[in-house]
Amino acid sequence: MTDSLSQHRHISFTAHYTGYIWYQMGISHPAFATSKGKFLAKLLHPLESWAERHVGGSMRTTLKQRHQMIDEHLCQLIEQHPQLQVLEIACGLSPRSWNFRQKFSEINYRELDLPDMAKIKTQALQQIDQHAPEVLTADIFSKELDCIFQMFDRNQPLVVISEGLINYFAQHMLFTLLKGVTEYGQQFSEIHYLSDIYPEPVKNKLASFIWSSSRLLKFMSRSAFTFHFKSSQELQHFFQDAGFDQIEVQQPQRYFAEPRQPNPTPEQDEHLGDLVWMIHAVKKNSV
Repeated sequence: MTDSLSQHRHISFTAHYTGYIWYQMGISHPAFATSKGKFLAKLLHPLESWAERHVGGSMRTTLKQRHQMIDEHLCQLIEQHPQLQVLEIACGLSPRSWNFRQKFSEINYRELDLPDMAKIKTQALQQIDQHAPEVLTADIFSKELDCIFQMFDRNQPLVVISEGLINYFAQHMLFTLLKGVTEYGQQFSEIHYLSDIYPEPVKNKLASFIWSSSRLLKFMSRSAFTFHFKSSQELQHFFQDAGFDQIEVQQPQRYFAEPRQPNPTPEQDEHLGDLVWMIHAVKKNSV
């Protein structure tokens, strides 16, 4: 559907890196590990190791955190709604669809990305499972997203997933995407949105270094990469304005604590200094 020369096409190089890191971590399949990803992982290894020692985390540590949090929330949603349908946008070389089809053989799990990446991902999936569905393409900022939603059963809830995506867009573009999800999803009884997000690093002692690294990523991806929110309250208000009823923000320090700490109320919540958060937003409709 969407033009292969999308203005967002340069973001795709990060999919090769993340795909290879997940493979290194043992949570992915060799089919999703590309030579480009291996090169980027080797190139960035010294910087990542330095960041883990001095910043308290790196891109690859946040990759593990965000992936685990989203996976666990998706499992919880499937337990609550056995007929849950999944649309993962900007899927890249994530192993999630493959993993979840193995766990839940009847699940309707579709993926979407730009044409070039969709082709690469489809070929990788079909190396593992010849019956894996083709990865879809669409302009997620247009009514093409509605056409994708119409491919799903409106009588069952739908969850939209994005990972490593929304920081690449200016805030007005992010709002357009969220508004599209809530508006085009209003014929479903429930529409869920699971995503990670990188907040402004206001609590990190090396915030200036992180800002400098983000500018480098912005340049390399030729995108509008930025940190949108300083607090979970700002994020929650933004998502509410886009039409969501319930917004949960998970911060790794609290999420991975032993024993796991309960979620605070919005009034009690504060930025704990984590480099990445996870969002679970819900809109319940009267259909």
